[in-house]
Formats: sequence, structure tokens, C-alpha cells
Amino acid sequence: MKKLFFVMNPVAGMRKANKVLPEILAQLNQGDYDVITHITTGQGDARKAICRRAKEMDLIVCCGGDGTFNEVVAGLLESKADVPLGYIPAGSTNDFAASLGLASDPVEAARDILTGTAQDYDVGCFGGRYFTYVASFGAFTKASYSTPQNIKNALGHTAYLLEGIQELSQLRPVRVRMETEDTVIEDDVLFGAVCNSTSVGGILTLDPRQVDMGDGLFEILLVRAPKNLSELRECIQAVQQQKYNCKMITFCSAKKVSVEMTNPVSWTLDGEWESAHTAVEIENIHHAIALVKQEKV
Repeated sequence: MKKLFFVMNPVAGMRKANKVLPEILAQLNQGDYDVITHITTGQGDARKAICRRAKEMDLIVCCGGDGTFNEVVAGLLESKADVPLGYIPAGSTNDFAASLGLASDPVEAARDILTGTAQDYDVGCFGGRYFTYVASFGAFTKASYSTPQNIKNALGHTAYLLEGIQELSQLRPVRVRMETEDTVIEDDVLFGAVCNSTSVGGILTLDPRQVDMGDGLFEILLVRAPKNLSELRECIQAVQQQKYNCKMITFCSAKKVSVEMTNPVSWTLDGEWESAHTAVEIENIHHAIALVKQEKV
């Protein structure tokens, strides 16, 4: 019998998956798999579990938020196992799942995995650390990792917005030099993202027609620091209307990105904290994972 490794983060999001765990497992058991369940015990546990067990499995299913999925992907790539992944989104924001169009209901997502097909997607490498959909710095990025878990569980996505608002008074522009294979950008920046997603922090959204999560390219978004109220209005309007090719915003695509900053700046990778850097290399790993998903009609 084929083996399915089910990895679940029990404190992800508002713990909604916990309430339907028997139904999720019942769905997975219908797929002619021997289901082996691993409940994570803390940060890093999912990655370690996947590293140990991936090569024994025929399918790996992650149930949790974007951070848990990041760990599962990292463990899979480190193990060098060629095993397809399924994702049951159960976090507070689920940016990656939203970009993929995955079902938000955990039981439905489990059902879709069994009837779906594997598709290849890109993964990012940030100075040796993997990310599935975004590496970002500046405005609002701190909220994703600084919001306490109990507040996330109680308020869900609203918790990120409230925490992000508190950051506004602390925002300072960052002097950035970013070089891709096609261009060099140097400016004072409030927010920057190297992403492979249509949703960033549930706050910024990119046009799905401009984002192909398996084309070997990142989308790069830089928001310049406004010098006056007129530029601030232009910046807000551009973000709201998804018009990213304007004076205040740079939007482009690239396979590799070199970033240099005057002072050390902290990043977030898939919503998880990454230590401060003054220089980093970011590279797209083309078709790094095979994700099982249901094509919606």
C-alpha cells in the first residue's frame, strides 16, 4: 500500500483544522494510502520530520499556515526526495494557498488533493534558506512574525492588519541597491518584495495575469518612500488599483536578484522572521516542487 505522510500544525490560524481533523483523516484514508500522522511540536519540527521520512513516502500532505508549508518544502528539498505535496491551508492569512486557488475549507482541500493532479511550481532560495512565495522587508513585514500566536488565533487575518498599523509610526526608508539580470535599481524604499504569489501579507495583491508561479521568474515590487503628501496619495492609489508601473512603484520580473543595503535590515520569508542583512542573493529554483491541486472549472 502507498504511504501518505500527513503533517499538521495544531496551533495554526484559528485552530479551525483541529475541529475537523477526524473528517480530514477520513478523506485521506479513502485514497488507498497508509496514512502516517505527525503533529508538530514547535518551530522547525515539520522540517525535521520531513527530512527523516520523505524518502519513504508516496505523498506528503501539509495542514497548517504558510510558515508550516515553508518548513515542509524546506525539509523536502533538503531530503532530495522526489515526492508530490498536498497543502491543506489552515493559517491566519494563507497567501500561498490563495494564489493557488486552493479550497479554504480543510475537508474540501483534503478531498481535492486525492482527486487532483501534480503541477510543478518554483521555490525561492534566499542566501541558502528556502521560501515558497515571498521574501520581503519594510512596511508591514514585521507584523507577520511579531503578532503573538494567541492573538492570531483569536482575530485571524485582522491581527496582521492591527499589528501592521502599529508599525506605521516606526517606518523609516531603506537605501537599497537591487540588481537583476536586466536592470539596476537604487533608491530609498519603504517596502520591498521578491515574490512568487498574487497575495503578499493579505494586504498587497498582484494581478494574476502577471504572475506565473512556475515560469522560473520572481515578481519584484519596490515601493519608494514618499517625500510629500502628493506622492503618498499616488502610492496608496497605485496599490489600491494594482497599477504598479508608476513613479512611486517599481514592478519587474527576474530569475536572480542581488540586494545591497546601507544598514542591516530584517526580512521575512513566507511570514517568518529572517535575520538582518546588508547583502543577499536571491534565486528562483525552477519547478522545485510538485504540488497536487484541483483544477477549478
